[in-house]
Amino acid sequence: MTASKGQVLAADGRPLKASLNSALRRQKVRALLLIAPLLLFIMITFIAPIGQMLMRSVENGLVSETLPRTTNLLATWDSSETDLPDDATFLALAQDMMLAVEEKNHTRLGSRLNYEMTGVSSLFRKSGRAVDEFGEIAQEALIELNETFEDPVAWSAQFGAPDWVSSVNTWVEGGENGLAPEFQGNPEMLAAFPLTTGVYADFANFVASDGDNPLEEDVWPIIYHTLAVELADADEFVETGLPLAAAQGTDIPTGDLRALFADVDEDWLNPEVWRTTQTYSTAYTAGYFLTSIDRQLTPDGIEATPEDERIYITLFVRTLVMSMVITLSCIMLGYPVAWLLANLPMRTANVLMILVLLPFWTSLLVRTSAWKALLQNQGVINDLMVWVGLYADDNRLALINNATGTIIAMTHILLPFMILPLYSVMKTISPTYVRAAKSLGATDWTSFWRVYFPQSVPGIGAGSILVFILSIGYYITPEIVGGTKGVFISNRIAFHISNSLNWGLAAALGTILLALVLIFYWLYDRIVGIDNVKLGG
Repeated sequence: MTASKGQVLAADGRPLKASLNSALRRQKVRALLLIAPLLLFIMITFIAPIGQMLMRSVENGLVSETLPRTTNLLATWDSSETDLPDDATFLALAQDMMLAVEEKNHTRLGSRLNYEMTGVSSLFRKSGRAVDEFGEIAQEALIELNETFEDPVAWSAQFGAPDWVSSVNTWVEGGENGLAPEFQGNPEMLAAFPLTTGVYADFANFVASDGDNPLEEDVWPIIYHTLAVELADADEFVETGLPLAAAQGTDIPTGDLRALFADVDEDWLNPEVWRTTQTYSTAYTAGYFLTSIDRQLTPDGIEATPEDERIYITLFVRTLVMSMVITLSCIMLGYPVAWLLANLPMRTANVLMILVLLPFWTSLLVRTSAWKALLQNQGVINDLMVWVGLYADDNRLALINNATGTIIAMTHILLPFMILPLYSVMKTISPTYVRAAKSLGATDWTSFWRVYFPQSVPGIGAGSILVFILSIGYYITPEIVGGTKGVFISNRIAFHISNSLNWGLAAALGTILLALVLIFYWLYDRIVGIDNVKLGG
């Protein structure tokens, strides 16, 4: 190391400061590379699922994606002025439903709206079985007028761009490898018949996506209906495949779509169905979070759900209260056990520690099922109490299918998670402190409370965090022994994931539960201090 012009140089001749900075950067890069696999694992298994859960709790694109024409028209519909949308909206619904049925999305849409209004799911299922007949009146009339309307090639030549028709023919000549080219509309027809061109585009693209030839498949009846509606107002157009001029001069019957929908199900004349569809037609919604706090999103704003449907706030409160009770029970039961293990000879303590660890070697389902056998009305505990004479046979205690059963079973299951942190901290407490306090005249209680207990508080904190966070997310044990009065919010989340398939509401409930845990963690850090939590050492 030398000095040059007032600078201290390293052995390689570089300034010492620059050399140290370079070495520090290399150390940081090496450290980052060492933890990169762990960071990647956390991103994939923890951060990404949480982000996906947050998105599911607000995503609502299914309605607008499945019914794009309908939702566009509903955006301008004022439900306070008219009970039902106009005929154009019913036509848009028929057009959207036809494609949704072909793609089998109408049942998913019905299930989504059924979360907000009971009965909508069956409404869409019934409509899906009938919508392919909508437009048959216009179809028969046009074909009777001129059989050219039955020719798929004539439809493609009329509404498709010449380049698209040519590319489809080239695709056919090449052996129909892959999928047919994506539809390209005739600009003139798009200007003269925008609705018909749009529905025909849906038809052509769907047929192509199914691996078939759009020039060979019969067009949907609703396309005939749409063409008949637009023919009455069309001004300028060029016939390139269909005899449109002859059809325009004829009164083409179409049928009343409003009446056709009502024949399928009278609920289509229920304004609430349309109001619900309008309310949940946005790409993102707060509806799931509102449902999670017993509120609902309506066209008139946010309102409370009916009193007999308010369950989620009750479940959240019950989950937090019972988790705290379970945590306190584990502290009261686990503290004496941990103290005993920490103060017994090592050989004896090791033998007893096996009993603490034994539950970890037994299936959670088996342990919970055992409590179900112990706690039931004719179970071991009640039989023993009756035999001892603590109460009469006709006055047995209700220890299961309620909060009592959940607290007892979960306290037993989570007790090791309290004992182990307490034991590890108590092992580090020197017995000389208590002996010194006694030698100065302190009683057994004073020496414990003033000297020993404060040193064990970090273990209580660590155990409490473990037990509380674990208990707040339990659902197997409450499901088996809790009945209707001892279940947690996690049971409802599991129900929506596996039974009702309402993943958006499940994600919203999970997000709120995560937020509550983080709030309690923050409060704990502010009151106790997370730095005071120890697992020993």
